[in-house]
Amino acid sequence: MSSSSSARRSRPGLIWVATLIVAFVVVGALYVSGAGVRIVESLYPPPAVTDQGADTRELYNVVFLIAAVIFLLVEGLLVWTIIAYRRKPTDTELPPQTHGNSVAEIIWTVIPTLIVAFLFVISWQTLNKVDTVTATAETKIRAVAGQFQWEFDYMPPTYDPLAKEPVAPLYVEYAPTGAEGGLHIPTGRTIQLYLTSPDVIHAFYVPQFLFKRDVVPGRINAFAFNVQADQAGQTFRGQCAELCGIGHKDMLFDVHAMEGAAFDAWLADKVAQASATPAPPPSGGPAPSGGPAPSGGAAGPGTELAETAQNIAFTTTELTAPANSPITIKFDNQDAGTPHNIKIFKDSIGGQVVFDGKIFPGVATETYDVGPLAAGTYPFECFVHQNMTGTLTVQ
Repeated sequence: MSSSSSARRSRPGLIWVATLIVAFVVVGALYVSGAGVRIVESLYPPPAVTDQGADTRELYNVVFLIAAVIFLLVEGLLVWTIIAYRRKPTDTELPPQTHGNSVAEIIWTVIPTLIVAFLFVISWQTLNKVDTVTATAETKIRAVAGQFQWEFDYMPPTYDPLAKEPVAPLYVEYAPTGAEGGLHIPTGRTIQLYLTSPDVIHAFYVPQFLFKRDVVPGRINAFAFNVQADQAGQTFRGQCAELCGIGHKDMLFDVHAMEGAAFDAWLADKVAQASATPAPPPSGGPAPSGGPAPSGGAAGPGTELAETAQNIAFTTTELTAPANSPITIKFDNQDAGTPHNIKIFKDSIGGQVVFDGKIFPGVATETYDVGPLAAGTYPFECFVHQNMTGTLTVQ
């Protein structure tokens, strides 16, 4: 046998060895550069911030490890079979053929059955922990998902959704995002969340909770969770994870984790503000005439402007009023069950706030006492639905 024919036969083996070397070099470079770590991390859910989320992540780790071992075993056997049993130039006949092998068939039937049974048991155990509902939760909150916003009702400890008599919430938060709005929760305590919807199916989802639960009209879904103590001061972004209509993208909310004492003080302050008696109008000021504004939103001295919210929009986007004269706005919210308000800024939205009206759900009407304003242009928006904007011109 010539040396040239021997070199030709050994060339496929050299190609496989070179391929493996290149693969190891690429993997090593990715690991050293940090890209490999980021790739591996992208295969995992985000770090859990609740005790129940930690159980879910542990289950994910077990399932991922089993899947990775099976993948590497199967792919390794395929590569080994391709290399070891590849056809050589000297092979002129088929190798011996094996038809049926009872031992192999028993192995590939029993092992998958045991794996599936094991996964069923640990999944069932985790599900029982994650779906916990308790009547003795230290904090009870009702989340109302409506097209297209979230409302968070902080309920008293005695709240029971199955009770015949309705229980009024201690405080209602209509603004789903922002430092002052959103869902405020204490760390280190058992929190029971009740989910309900007045219109269509929504879903409550916070990625760091590693949990999603549907919000179904006509029923209350509930679950309990504990935010870990070291997460105090953190803010997480939540969202509706069920396509619920044209405004689905706007159904975002913030979750603010607070220490227990800080949460108690925050809730007590909000309850006090909500129950406070509104201050009377300034002494000596001219009273509003009580008549609605003329068409187009213009107003005379001491009269009130009229604004209406309907179909998640202001019906009048241009209002005018005289300078240095008391201004009131009669705000009619025609969107049933949907909270709105009017928030007025100086010069531009997001700038200095000159008036922040009460947020309230429709169908209802509120009269805002804005007070005198200097001449200028004052853009306004609905704080809950920031796509709702308009302009108040004072002249």
